Amino acid sequence: MPELPEVETVRVGLETHLVGRVITSVDVAHPRAVRRHAGGEPDLVGRLTGKAVTGVRRRGKYLWIDVSDATDRAALVVHLGMSGQMLIARGGAPDHTHLRVRALLDDENELRFVDQRTFGGWHLDDYTVDAYAPAGMPAADVPVSVAHIATDPFDPAFDVERVVNRMRAKHSEIKRVLLDQTVISGVGNIYADEALWRARLHGARIAETISRKKLRELIEAVTVVMAEALKVGGTSFDALYVNVNGQSGYFERSLNAYGRAGELCRRCGAIMRRESFMNRSSFYCPRCQRRPSDVESRG
Repeated sequence: MPELPEVETVRVGLETHLVGRVITSVDVAHPRAVRRHAGGEPDLVGRLTGKAVTGVRRRGKYLWIDVSDATDRAALVVHLGMSGQMLIARGGAPDHTHLRVRALLDDENELRFVDQRTFGGWHLDDYTVDAYAPAGMPAADVPVSVAHIATDPFDPAFDVERVVNRMRAKHSEIKRVLLDQTVISGVGNIYADEALWRARLHGARIAETISRKKLRELIEAVTVVMAEALKVGGTSFDALYVNVNGQSGYFERSLNAYGRAGELCRRCGAIMRRESFMNRSSFYCPRCQRRPSDVESRG
C-alpha cells in the first residue's frame, strides 16, 4: 500500500487538476471498485454527477476529494489499496488496462481510477468533527471513515509529545507501533524500516522501554525520511505506484535499510539483514540496530 509520500504526491497532482472542476458524468467499469459505498453504484454515480470539486485532502495514507453542489456536500474517499492509481487523462484517450472508474470533468479531462488487484475503491462519506484539531482553533472536519486515524507529521495538528505518550503506553514492538495508524499515521513498512535505521533502533524493541528522548529522535527520523521521499515523488519498485501523470517516484535509490539485505550498511559497513515481521519483511543493521536482548531494558 502506498505510504504518505506517495499519497501526498498523488494528492498534489489531483488538487492541481481537479479543484474548481465539475464532474459531469461517472462510469463504474467494475463493481468491486465501489463496494464500500453504502448506497451502491447507482447512488454513488447519482451523487457525484454534477458536483464541483472544492478540495483534495489527506491524512496519513488516506485520501479524499471534497465535492459539493447546492444541496449536498460529501467526501469522496479513495482507497488505493495495493495497486490503485488515480490518473488524469484526456477525454477519449484509450482506456488504461484495469480501468475501474471513470469520472468526466467539465474541461473534458477524465479522472480515472485504475486498480490491477481490485483491492482499492471509492465511496462517498459524510463528515464529522476532527478530534485532533488543536485546542483553541476551529475544529476541522474529516470523513467519518477517517476520523479514527491519527495525525501525520505534516499535519498542522501533529503533536510530538502526544505521540510520544501514545508510544510509551504500548507494550508492543516499536515497529508495530509505527505501523499503527491510530498512533501516528502515514508510515508503512518501507519508511518504518528507514526511520528505525536512522534512529539506530531495532524494530523489536518494546515501545514502553524506549526513552522519551529516543522516541522523539525516531519521530524526527520518520519526518525527515518522508520529507526527503516527497521531494522525489515517493518510492516506486514497480509500475503499480505512479502519480497522476503516470510517472514513478525515485526514492528507492536513496533507501538505507529497506530491501538491502546482504549489502553493506551505509553507516558502519556491517552486513544488512532481513527478518520476517507481520507477514512482511524487516531490514536492519545488526551493529547499528542491536536486538532487544543486546541492549538495556530502558533506552
